[in-house]
Amino acid sequence: MQKRHKDGSAGDANYGIIGMDYRRYRQPDPHIARFIHAALGDAASVLNVGAGAGSYEPPDRQVTAVEPSASMRAQRPAHLPAAIDAVAERLPFADGSFEASMATFTVHQWADLAAGLAEMRRVTRGPVVILSCDPNALERFWLHAYAPEAIAVEARRYPSMQAIIEGLGGSRADILPVPIPLDCVDGFGEAYYGRPERLLDPGARLANSAWSFVEPSVGERFVADLSHDLADGSWDASYGHLRAQPFFEGSLRLIVGRP
Repeated sequence: MQKRHKDGSAGDANYGIIGMDYRRYRQPDPHIARFIHAALGDAASVLNVGAGAGSYEPPDRQVTAVEPSASMRAQRPAHLPAAIDAVAERLPFADGSFEASMATFTVHQWADLAAGLAEMRRVTRGPVVILSCDPNALERFWLHAYAPEAIAVEARRYPSMQAIIEGLGGSRADILPVPIPLDCVDGFGEAYYGRPERLLDPGARLANSAWSFVEPSVGERFVADLSHDLADGSWDASYGHLRAQPFFEGSLRLIVGRP
């Protein structure tokens, strides 16, 4: 039987701890949402797997959400449907139940990636849309210079693009780079590429699960070093151009698998 944390979280991260204030820092970003909704096409029924607090669920479709963490289910806004307590690897739906399905910032936490993707493909008649990060592109972010341990953790956790494509059936899958906007309101790490001060906020780091897998001393060193470099201008001397760069071509990818 798949191991789950006390609040029901089924992946490697315990959202009963790190997800308590998640919605404050992780809101759906309109620019990223446009990529996802375009990939869903004209599907009227959509399954959202690892749905969390409901980010990126299209408001104009019939959405069914699956989320194992009770903490995250409780943070879903009132206007969204209640999420079903289930895991990706065992979806409680008949074959071909949905016209499209989606999973955002979640596949890296599944216990069995291949099984979860196979289940999404089984219950979906049309496109399967996955928002994830390419582990081979994570070092583009300046955080690598300050907390390489956090980047290394993410590189180990995120599945390769090839693994996702194979899980979706191989040949009929596209990988779309998703540029990250400077004012991104979905506070995953790279969202702060031009706003380094934001990552000094403990809550902002807590909303990125990578920090829960490194020693506390790593976060303490990061805060001390970044604070020093912001104060004396060192960060801006190296990366200040990012403060006015409208988009960052980082690791964010949209993988779209078709039947």
